[in-house]
Amino acid sequence: MAKRDYYEVLGVGRDASLDEIKKSFRQLARKYHPDANPGDPTAEEKFKEINEAYEVLSDQEKRARYDQFGHAANGAGAGGFGTGFGGFGDLFDMFFGGMGGPSQAGPERGDDLRIDLELTLEEAAFGLEREVEVPRIGTCPTCGGSGAKPGTRPVTCPVCKGTGQVQTVQETLFGRLATVRPCHRCHGTGRIIETPCPDCRGAGRTRQTRKVKVKIPGGVDEGLRMRLSGEGNVGPQGGPPGDLYVFLHVRPHQHFRREGNDLLYQLKIAFTQAALGTELEVPTLDGKTSLKIPAGTQNGARFTLKGKGVPVLRGVGRGDLVVTVEIEVPARLSEKERELLLELARLRGEEVNQERGLFKKMKDAFGR
Repeated sequence: MAKRDYYEVLGVGRDASLDEIKKSFRQLARKYHPDANPGDPTAEEKFKEINEAYEVLSDQEKRARYDQFGHAANGAGAGGFGTGFGGFGDLFDMFFGGMGGPSQAGPERGDDLRIDLELTLEEAAFGLEREVEVPRIGTCPTCGGSGAKPGTRPVTCPVCKGTGQVQTVQETLFGRLATVRPCHRCHGTGRIIETPCPDCRGAGRTRQTRKVKVKIPGGVDEGLRMRLSGEGNVGPQGGPPGDLYVFLHVRPHQHFRREGNDLLYQLKIAFTQAALGTELEVPTLDGKTSLKIPAGTQNGARFTLKGKGVPVLRGVGRGDLVVTVEIEVPARLSEKERELLLELARLRGEEVNQERGLFKKMKDAFGR
């Protein structure tokens, strides 16, 4: 029977990343592991096929040769000795397992996890401690991670005798050569679970929700990433847990725009306040404070309030609050306001549209 395409075996595309290949392999390996399918001979064959595909596609060099030459790249007679040394290298891969030496079986580290937290600007500025619920894969509480039904124990693998490795010897044109690979029966663990745990089905892990306290320091900003060591998924076969990465997002503020540790605030004032000067209250992260606007302030003028910005992350001091003045011109005027402004314009020698509408017509009619 012709071999199936390795990408088809793992259910991934030809442009799949190494992480995608690993993820698919783990899922399929758990599904077709002989321990999880007792008495099913087809599961063991599928398990071998999955391992073979993963062995090639997880190795950058082997995968490149497979993409170019197909199954012949990593098997007997791969390219032969016709031209160049491609076939010679493939023969070494076949006899020596890629020159990597004996495979080292051992517990595999668990996957890392990610959560996203949304903060207010005040929370980002001053920090807080928040408890979050994290869905993850943890040690099975029923079997304690052994994978065996309570009251039973895993037994030594009869194929590898508990070593997790098997050795094959081949007669080649280079002589008698031995190759050591992970045991296909126990998948390198050295043990077999005859009576799986009813809750985790022999995996030793179950899906759980864990409460984790996240301590966020003051001064964090949008997109900052925090790592909580050991709070990720527990590794298979008693492997160590991965990490939890917390990505922080800061909601837009109704008053302020942040630039680094500084805060920017747009203050709208009347043109009379700008001309004559005034004292107004402006918001800060610590509450309201007063700001003096001197007479003759121009549109776009900036005032800096030192130390009223965001605290420096893991440092000393704070940024500033920068207030930019925006002078508002009234869209409508009462007749009294208009008369006063016209008088001001005459005193300053400024040309303006002095009359308009009904009042101009009335003056023209009475000759005034």
